Amino acid sequence: MTLDPIDRAAHALRACLDDVRDEITGYPGPIAGCDAQFNALLDSRRRLERALSELSQPEFIPTPRQPA
Repeated sequence: MTLDPIDRAAHALRACLDDVRDEITGYPGPIAGCDAQFNALLDSRRRLERALSELSQPEFIPTPRQPA
């Protein structure tokens, strides 16, 4: 079975998101509010989740009401 490009991209994003979530879970505590590495992980997680959400949204393609 061959996945289309969107499904392949979603699969890759999910794999990356799982990796980032594992890193966040295993991050040593206590975590200071100014911990740049941890904040970067949180940013990566948010960006990956947003990208996955965008991939699942249908694309609106306007079409003319009257044939050209």
